[in-house]
Amino acid sequence: MTDPGWRAIIGSSSIMSLALLGDALLYAVLPVYASEFGLTLGWVGVMLSANRFIRVFAYGAVARVTQSIGVRNMCFVAAATATLSTSLYGVGQGPTVLLFARLLWGLTYASLVLATLSYAVEFRARAGTRIGVGQAIQRIGPILALFGGAWLVGTIGAQAAFLFLTVPTACAILVAFTLPKERVRAQKQSRPTSLARPKPIDVLFFLQGYGVDGVFAFTITLIFAREASLADAVLSGGALLALRHFAEAIAAPFFGWIADRVGARPVFVAAAFLTTIGFVCVASGLTILGAVIMLVFRGALASLGPAVIAQSLDVDEDAIGPMARMQAWRDLGAAFGPLATGFALPFASAELQHGLVAIALALGLAYWLVDHRTAARRV
Repeated sequence: MTDPGWRAIIGSSSIMSLALLGDALLYAVLPVYASEFGLTLGWVGVMLSANRFIRVFAYGAVARVTQSIGVRNMCFVAAATATLSTSLYGVGQGPTVLLFARLLWGLTYASLVLATLSYAVEFRARAGTRIGVGQAIQRIGPILALFGGAWLVGTIGAQAAFLFLTVPTACAILVAFTLPKERVRAQKQSRPTSLARPKPIDVLFFLQGYGVDGVFAFTITLIFAREASLADAVLSGGALLALRHFAEAIAAPFFGWIADRVGARPVFVAAAFLTTIGFVCVASGLTILGAVIMLVFRGALASLGPAVIAQSLDVDEDAIGPMARMQAWRDLGAAFGPLATGFALPFASAELQHGLVAIALALGLAYWLVDHRTAARRV
């Protein structure tokens, strides 16, 4: 792993891992400590979704800026803005400052996700392994934030904890100096747009974001609360949500490595199918089994989706545009998922909504397979 390609992947993924510290902790802390931040519960919902909404529409612009200034320079900028947003969580009071911090974080995340993917798909034949290793490194920060950050909040207070996290986040700026200077490559430069007409794979990732980050994340604690105390339900739900990061750290590199050896497409189909089975299990009352299956293979899709795109492009085609489009549609699903789930719960149970997501995913996978075969016949 001494070649510049691996150095870039490890370095950029480490920057993302450090940048995610504040964001991961905010999701666990903000609903409980809303008053300490000068927010109502209504504003909490806005804060936790604002970063996703802005990056849905920003991916195209961020991709164009990245093409213009280079991936390495974009990592410098993103490391600095991540440090600023985390520090604002520690000093900000009221909606104005915190909303600015969340919007800034949305742009930061969009920049880093495209930067890490751009480095990983530089060598298309090994894209699965490289994306998977990058995803595993990126999960380290959120895991540490969820486990160690909670203890830190109880020890020194919520906002003081974010000021403490500003220090390791700022180390991302130093890591950016280790990134290799980019080689000038002759590639077909696209004009990426965020919400361009979705390809079948974009539809699948929209449904995945809607289901996992929306229906599942919103309702898992409510499902447990029916048969357990609220404290136990929160503990169980939190453990499964933390499993999401562990699953991605393990599944993404493993399935990415397999994809490089047998091709990304068949492994992607299997993972998408098993993710659907996970939703079916939760809909059938097998909550824990379904959640584990869903989260493990959702973690696999984190590397398989970009690998499928990378392997479908010509060597001289720029991958940033298609990656930006896919990420935008996934984030759109993740942004609308919690909102739609909350409004639908009075009329449709959590299990029913999981079942509907399973049907939608099955149809989306069939749509992708049919489109792929049709395109192959044209060739």
